[in-house]
Amino acid sequence: MPVPPIGEVDLGQVFRTLADPLRRAVIAELAADLTDGERACSSFPMPVTKSTKTHHWRALREAGLIVQRDAGNGTFVRLRRAEFEQRFPGLLTTVTVLTHQPQSAPHHSAIGSAKT
Repeated sequence: MPVPPIGEVDLGQVFRTLADPLRRAVIAELAADLTDGERACSSFPMPVTKSTKTHHWRALREAGLIVQRDAGNGTFVRLRRAEFEQRFPGLLTTVTVLTHQPQSAPHHSAIGSAKT
């Protein structure tokens, strides 16, 4: 399945693709495997319909984040870590760290709440 050459990967499209929490979780899971091995697409827990899964895989592939390979009755996926590290150093690490951090409440300024 075709993916854009790393030199043509658009950072804006990458950010738009990673804005979706399911896709961000997939990339974080793939990035956690430092061997960059392939995984079956069906091994990712996505609580969505098959057509929506297909949409997510296509978005990740067209953004240039992954490579997909059809193999008979299954499809396998691999993160393009080395290429991304060369073009966008630290991006995948940042995505992985931020994805696994617990969400905290927004910080509100204390300005105006101090008693005078």
